[in-house]
Amino acid sequence: MPVPDISLFTHSHQFNHVDAKAERNTRRVVFITAAMMVVEIVGGYWLNSMALLADGWHMSSHALAMGLSVMAYVFARRYAKDRRFAFGTWKIEILGGYSSALLLAVVAALMMVQSVERLFAPAAIHYDEAILIAVIGLGVNLLCAWLLKGEHSHQHGHGHGHDHHHHHDVNLRAAYLHVIADAATSVLAIVALVGGKLYGAAWLDPVMGIVGSILVARWAFGLLRESGRILLDAEMDLPVVEEIRDVVKEHFAAAAVSDLHVWRVGRNSYACILGLVATSAISAEEVRRQLAVHEELVHVTVEIAVA
Repeated sequence: MPVPDISLFTHSHQFNHVDAKAERNTRRVVFITAAMMVVEIVGGYWLNSMALLADGWHMSSHALAMGLSVMAYVFARRYAKDRRFAFGTWKIEILGGYSSALLLAVVAALMMVQSVERLFAPAAIHYDEAILIAVIGLGVNLLCAWLLKGEHSHQHGHGHGHDHHHHHDVNLRAAYLHVIADAATSVLAIVALVGGKLYGAAWLDPVMGIVGSILVARWAFGLLRESGRILLDAEMDLPVVEEIRDVVKEHFAAAAVSDLHVWRVGRNSYACILGLVATSAISAEEVRRQLAVHEELVHVTVEIAVA
């Protein structure tokens, strides 16, 4: 028997494309952050300022985490056509975001430990020099945030006509949160240093460090929760799941949903396996046609059993 030609029925399983601009800007931010990290570490040793030294090493962890984000983009693009990835390489970006969030949580823990230690064992601070470098650091952080913010906002502003759910580039958001965390801790450091210089309130420095660590920890755990749900395909509570059930109720009164699996395969894209039990013959193609109104459903498999 002749082998059937399946070329007309095959399609790509790469449902997401690496954002070249986001990757390029994230790479720039890594270089800028690494340069500022060197300035703060050298300045800390030179000025004998533990505050600057701690902030420099703190910034180094962010540079490493954002480097992970860049690597995630690179690998997602490099393996885009690798057949081992059943639904494309988008989740490499999510894994990068998850790993980055873990590092952010570690940074928060280290900040808390160092701040508590400094609260009970204050160190002499060269306020003028430390304030100057902290202000420069804040300026660098704001520049990095501006580079990433454009793409971060762009991700929130686009979607399919029927895709009214909350979507964005989790990997980009991880890098953005690292920059914002740096900016926030820089602001807190400046407030603490100015307060210490003007009023002799040396305790402000560790207290602000504790406040900053709590803030960073909240961001880290929020990102861990979001990226973890995507990696574990634990999103069956999304609105799109109920929308699929609504399509079946509205257009196929003689059928009931017996099995339904929905998981994310791209930033705005979902795969779906839908099982129906019907009392009369129903066309799987007709079910897919009715579901096509939801453009975020990019890979739909329909199984029908006639009772």
